[in-house]
Amino acid sequence: MTDSKYFTTTKKGEIFELKAELNSDKKEKKKEAVKKVIASMTVGKDVSALFPDVVNCMQTDNLELKKLVYLYLMNYAKSQPDMAIMAVNTFVKDCEDPNPLIRALAVRTMGCIRVDKITEYLCEPLRKCLKDEDPYVRKTAAVCVAKLHDINAQLVEDQGFLDTLKDLISDSNPMVVANAVAALSEIAESHPSSNLLDLNPQSINKLLTALNECTEWGQIFILDCLANYTPKDDREAQSICERVTPRLSHANSAVVLSAVKVLMKFMEMLSKDLDYYGTLLKKLAPPLVTLLSAEPELQYVALRNINLIVQKRPEILKHEMKVFFVKYNDPIYVKLEKLDIMIRLASQANIAQVLAELKEYATEVDVDFVRKAVRAIGRCAIKVEQSAERCVSTLLDLIQTKVNYVVQEAIVVIKDIFRKYPNKYESVIATLCENLDSLDEPEARAAMIWIVGEYAERIDNADELLESFLEGFHDESTQVQLQLLTAIVKLFLKKPTETQELVQQVLSLATQDSDNPDLRDRGYIYWRLLSTDPVAAKEVVLAEKPLISEETDLIEPTLLDELICYIGTLASVYHKPPVSGPPLATSSVQMGAVDLLGSGLDSLIGAPNFVSPPAAAVPANLGAPMGSGLSDLFDLTSGVGTLSGSYVAPKAVWLPAMKAKGLEISGTFTRQVGSISMDLQLTNKALQVMTDFAIQFNRNSFGLAPAAPLQVHAPLSPNQTVEISLPLNTVGSVMKMEPLNNLQVAVKNNIDVFYFSTLYPLYILFVEDGKMDRQMFLATWKDIPNENEAQFQIRDCPLNAEAVSSRLQSSNIFTIAKRNVEGQDMLYQSLKLTNGIWVLAELRIQPGNPSFMLSLKCRAPEVSQHVYQAYETILKN
Repeated sequence: MTDSKYFTTTKKGEIFELKAELNSDKKEKKKEAVKKVIASMTVGKDVSALFPDVVNCMQTDNLELKKLVYLYLMNYAKSQPDMAIMAVNTFVKDCEDPNPLIRALAVRTMGCIRVDKITEYLCEPLRKCLKDEDPYVRKTAAVCVAKLHDINAQLVEDQGFLDTLKDLISDSNPMVVANAVAALSEIAESHPSSNLLDLNPQSINKLLTALNECTEWGQIFILDCLANYTPKDDREAQSICERVTPRLSHANSAVVLSAVKVLMKFMEMLSKDLDYYGTLLKKLAPPLVTLLSAEPELQYVALRNINLIVQKRPEILKHEMKVFFVKYNDPIYVKLEKLDIMIRLASQANIAQVLAELKEYATEVDVDFVRKAVRAIGRCAIKVEQSAERCVSTLLDLIQTKVNYVVQEAIVVIKDIFRKYPNKYESVIATLCENLDSLDEPEARAAMIWIVGEYAERIDNADELLESFLEGFHDESTQVQLQLLTAIVKLFLKKPTETQELVQQVLSLATQDSDNPDLRDRGYIYWRLLSTDPVAAKEVVLAEKPLISEETDLIEPTLLDELICYIGTLASVYHKPPVSGPPLATSSVQMGAVDLLGSGLDSLIGAPNFVSPPAAAVPANLGAPMGSGLSDLFDLTSGVGTLSGSYVAPKAVWLPAMKAKGLEISGTFTRQVGSISMDLQLTNKALQVMTDFAIQFNRNSFGLAPAAPLQVHAPLSPNQTVEISLPLNTVGSVMKMEPLNNLQVAVKNNIDVFYFSTLYPLYILFVEDGKMDRQMFLATWKDIPNENEAQFQIRDCPLNAEAVSSRLQSSNIFTIAKRNVEGQDMLYQSLKLTNGIWVLAELRIQPGNPSFMLSLKCRAPEVSQHVYQAYETILKN
């Protein structure tokens, strides 16, 4: 007990005392001791030294004591796996206890002990508990299957537990059905391609029957499952909607939101002419309104969901504007969200009411809220044309208050109103110019400069106003500098004789005295335009601007449809879809296990941790010896590892710019002299500079992982392309993917995190020492069972045997022997993958016939299809 990591306390010998009490003959003393141990464990003290003594207390009839011991076991089994095995017999015995509570407790605890050595002992008790006569035990066992699948997916599939889980969907007890659905949903989430929840009208009927009787959390699981079902026609959709609608009046807000999600999705299939469609719209409003009477935190979640619903179907809440009016005691986050929804619901019918409210809000004391309220008035003007005049007069009234931040926000939104309604409200410019001196925020200054530049011909002293801004040019923010440069150039084009000196001054400041590349570039463009072709300059700079759209912050329709499917989850609060597939992990950092009942959303809480290895890190496989002498370098003897020999596929677009906020990623994979690389081409199609790039791979079938950080040495400017070769190794985390060569990638930059998946060709994994000895080849061929042999036909390949052998060898497929049988050339070949799997091949070539027969044998037959594809690619390119 000298080690500092062990539990120490001011009371000496406490561990020794507890040890004595745990071994006491008196039951009460024993129970008290276990309680003390659990208390110490709970506050973070290390009591793992008592493991054998606590485990000895397991054999008791006292349920309370047993629960405490099981709690201790769950906590310490991982750090003491060898000792945890001692508890297995008691678990197995408890799984057959006459008391169903003990049977369920045993199977639950076994599922929570994430120790490989114990999982194999869990199968038999779990199988019995899945078919137990008591529903409480069955529902606990159903959840345990999902926990076990997280530890060892292959074991669960081999033992047939998934089929048993599917059978439980037809169970007579609704809670068992709900837990079976929850477990299957969780498993399906980590295996998106597997069709575990194979829903059909019969199983949907069973789920809807169970829905009325199970607990609220059970109802949520069933409703979430129903949301993934696609009805075959509108009658079935209507039938499901009718049976789900009663859930809208449930007391639990999560049940209400899950029911709303199902109804929103199935309404897509209903005709708007149906009477039922109108009835359903009316039924959806009251439960959403009721959610707003909950505490603020729940209100906020409800409002974020309502924000999505209103964007999709504003007619649901069009008559409920008043519930979104702000209360004096609402927290700021609720106020801002309500304001957003008010604007979305604003229409000609209710605009007078909305504007009266907004004007009231603009006199509040909360600065952030007032700012948003003033902006909201501007948004109303842009959205409802009939209200524009009233909105402008309201904004002018607010400017007259001379409250600094109100004036500044009003000027920003008036600029947008000018853009929406040109030549209509320019009479207010004089009032705006009076407040020029009070503007100190970059956005307001930039907006005012834009107005002066745009309407310079209507402002007598425009040159003086802009000159006043020019005095402190270098102290201004970039936004203001850019706007000032453009405004003065506009002024010069409108009044060339009076402002020549001013334009030369600003062009000189922007190009010679500034170190901002954006400002310099814009300055040079204007300078060249003005000096070479003033007419063209006029056409470019004074071109008619497009009208701004009604609502610029609407979520893009396809993303909105996706988010509607996630109503009631974290995704609907963040307004970002969750990452598909299992949480991403890097080779150096493992993400935590997925929580069974967390709906797989832990991957949403934050983007993956991007790990940058130390700068000195070298890819593991780059240090391979390159041979000695020229013959080895050019590999004249064996044709292996030549720099030009192995086939490289042309780059394909992996991540289109429209899915990644302007970042386009194209790429391909290469293998050169034992090193695997991902050759990337990054193109910035956005309007802003991109920096801080990082990359990360999900776990994959062959452990592919970046061997070094993603090095983009300079910021990526708009319309710039950069090519990068990212070295890879195969020492990352392994998880079998579907398809086998699927690679899920996350790329981060200063804008966001973006996800895509691509298929890598298997030939990048063919290693250089894949030439098998002849005798070994013969013995291995015989040893691999015949059912593992796969046959393929390679068509349209006009090469002869020598050319085929040479081309394949350059990609590390080695010809071991060649013979001629009845005029056919038979090539016997071997290759080895990075994970040590050997693949043996027999290639039959009939001279003059462009079709070859390929037979492959391998102990892992699932790779054969991908090896055949590699053969095809190499031989045909």
